[in-house]
Amino acid sequence: MTEAPTSPAAPSQGDSKALYVLLAVVFVNIAGFGVIIPLLPFYAKSFGAPDWQVFVLFSCYSVGNFFAEPLWGRLSDRIGRRPVLIITIFGNALTYVLLAFAPNLWVACLIRLTGGVLTGNISTIQGYIADVTPPDRRAGRLGLMGAAFSLGFMTGPSIGGLLAREDLGTIGFRPPLYFAAALALAAGIGITLFVRETRHGHRDAPQRGRLEGLGDAVAHPVIWRTLLVTLISMAGFAGMEATFGLWAHAKFDWGPKEIGFCFFAIAITAATAQGLLTGFLARRIGETTTMMIGLSLIFLGFAIQPLVQHWQLAVVGMVTVALGQSLAFPNIGAIISKSSSPDRQGEMMGLNTAAGALARIIGPLMAAPLFMTFGPSAPFAVAAGLCVPALFMAWQVSKAVRRSA
Repeated sequence: MTEAPTSPAAPSQGDSKALYVLLAVVFVNIAGFGVIIPLLPFYAKSFGAPDWQVFVLFSCYSVGNFFAEPLWGRLSDRIGRRPVLIITIFGNALTYVLLAFAPNLWVACLIRLTGGVLTGNISTIQGYIADVTPPDRRAGRLGLMGAAFSLGFMTGPSIGGLLAREDLGTIGFRPPLYFAAALALAAGIGITLFVRETRHGHRDAPQRGRLEGLGDAVAHPVIWRTLLVTLISMAGFAGMEATFGLWAHAKFDWGPKEIGFCFFAIAITAATAQGLLTGFLARRIGETTTMMIGLSLIFLGFAIQPLVQHWQLAVVGMVTVALGQSLAFPNIGAIISKSSSPDRQGEMMGLNTAAGALARIIGPLMAAPLFMTFGPSAPFAVAAGLCVPALFMAWQVSKAVRRSA
């Protein structure tokens, strides 16, 4: 893999317009995804599921993502970003409808697994942004993408909490699932009508195996360390995410509506930081320093949670985590993008997203026994502890970037 990839040509005005259309589509699509995230523990409970099966339901989606992200990213490098986005987003809409009619939890898990495969398109979106953005502005543009995600999560959970009727059992979760399907359908139509292709002339390129790309990433002094930062830090966050609804219910007797509005506050913080602060800090102090500041804030937010006695402080802790994520994760993507050759953006972004998906498998499965054995706050303590090796590895990334400059 090339150590110092050549910069792509400056994006055309049409590319820039397509980028903003894509950001709007990201917002709509993620709002649909966010509708069901805080509802999943209650959705699983409507089937009479014990706590450990709630964690399995969370992990199924990430299992699908783990296998699909590098595949879709590599395929988008080869056949183009647009067809991959169309397939995955319309597939997303279908899985929401199927989930609304799942007869039992295990069928729901299978649908979530399929949904994870069909919606493993984050690396494709990141590859599109890399295609139309000069290297020195990628952290800011990826931050804008993160802001669109956060605005979607801000809108989606609140709507999901309002539409859900927990007292009706499984049928009470159909309205938010229908709404999520409608938003995904709108996003797919937006891609079809307004986003043009940015990759041309690569269909005859030799096909590469998944292990070949992984081998190149492991051999690269910056990329493999950055992938470990993603894996370690995201594992702690995913474990917390899977237990947050149960933790908040045990601690403050919260239901879907309260949890949805908590996500609303978190997303406002994330969207504001990613839209206004992430790119600015990356240009002023560098991507690696901004990433380490973000990881430190994530550690602080997680460390607060086991000690809280009042819900207001719990919200402060989660907002701190959201601010840290807003600084850390777009810069992780920018570091990988700048370290990858122009024709490998989707593949390397896909490996990073797969590392995040693997963390979303490990995290909930790790959090389940912690939650049930040591209490509701144990996953937060472990998530804080995992930030320490993630920070050490981020420091190693910083050294590797300086050596390769």
